[in-house]
Amino acid sequence: MALATDNSSLPPAVGAAEIAALVEPTRVHRRAYTDRAVFDLEMERIFGRAWIFVAHASQIPHPNDLIRTRLGLHDVLVTRDPEGPVHVVLNRCTHRGTTLCSVERANAASLVCPYHAWTFGLDGTLRSVPHRKSMPASFDMADPGLNLFRAPRVADYRGFIFASLAEDGPAVEDFLGDMTDVLDNFIDRAPNGEVTQEGGAFRLEYRGNWKLHHENANDTMHPGFVHESSVNAAREDGRDYAEPAYDEHQAHVQMLSNGFSVREWQSLGLQGLANGHSYMDGFYTQGILSPDRDDPISRSYRDALEAAHGRKAAAGILAMDRFNNLVWPNLNINAQYQQIRVVQPVAPDRTVVQAMCFRLGGAPEGMFHRAVRFLTNLSSPASMIFADDAEIFEKVQAGLSDGRREWLDQSRGIDETVGNGRIASAGTSELPIRGQYRAWLDHMTAAP
Repeated sequence: MALATDNSSLPPAVGAAEIAALVEPTRVHRRAYTDRAVFDLEMERIFGRAWIFVAHASQIPHPNDLIRTRLGLHDVLVTRDPEGPVHVVLNRCTHRGTTLCSVERANAASLVCPYHAWTFGLDGTLRSVPHRKSMPASFDMADPGLNLFRAPRVADYRGFIFASLAEDGPAVEDFLGDMTDVLDNFIDRAPNGEVTQEGGAFRLEYRGNWKLHHENANDTMHPGFVHESSVNAAREDGRDYAEPAYDEHQAHVQMLSNGFSVREWQSLGLQGLANGHSYMDGFYTQGILSPDRDDPISRSYRDALEAAHGRKAAAGILAMDRFNNLVWPNLNINAQYQQIRVVQPVAPDRTVVQAMCFRLGGAPEGMFHRAVRFLTNLSSPASMIFADDAEIFEKVQAGLSDGRREWLDQSRGIDETVGNGRIASAGTSELPIRGQYRAWLDHMTAAP
């Protein structure tokens, strides 16, 4: 059974040639951000076909666990049935369309509709309806059309659960490509090999297009301007830091690092991979966030990692220093700080970003406390960083919506180095944005 969208029975409002005309090597047309027909096609061709991150296995660790989330525009439940398999089912009763589950998490043996008590298994199969004898003789409980829609493909890569609404396509490992490196690194950083999502999650909405989040994440030219006020506040305290150190000076280090000079940003590397993925070199080089930090918690953590993996392997795990590992179209990973962010489109000009952190199994408790603080500093509603970014996204959207500016420039750093399936450039390049639009075009112009 296919999952219908509101316009699935209609021909596409925009054809492949019209879509292709929106993207040129050095610029993108405003319609890619503002046009409802383009957005609807994105939901069908990208979020309706690609592998989309939906949950982490630690969020549904037990039989009958479920979590509510989004897959494109669809309200879905990620469930673990009693036999262990994970399913992604539409959170909508097949009788009258009622939302089945209204809580974020639950443990339940079945899904019971609050309207007329139709009851479904966690795999979406219809199990019972009340007053069965009042149904017509033609009513068939075994009719698959009465079951909840279930995503035809669900894959678990080391605990990261992805779903695809396409019946077939590349395996999740092929879709991830070299981005499996950072997922492996995330798990390997746990001395006992297990990570669990804890510490809650933040959900923040901005009035802008979903693509703006990933475009901004590896844009190194913006921090010194967008975050200027917080950088200046950190500079007023100098590099000796303020006391008391309520968060081991994490916030201070983050603010100062956003104030890098253009030369410092230029010295970083950017990597563009297949399928729109990208990452940048790490840029936290001082204090509690530096890769080579030396303090009691960090030393205890290194000892635990070396005991689990050996000194050489542990050193290799800790040596991966990358920031904003973007799994296009909807996942952002920062393994060394135990963080992810998930992009959820709502409308052409509305996007929700969900941010969460993880506990490393077998690591000192202080490592988790640092992860929670990093999450708060970077991604909470009170974050000086995210608040600045969200305001800029909304200003971009407002500027595009007036229709007077047709094209957006994306030519910075157009000289790129291609090799080994990657595209590399200096840190101030717009390489990640161009890579995302190459993937965007591939999906948007593909045959239905």
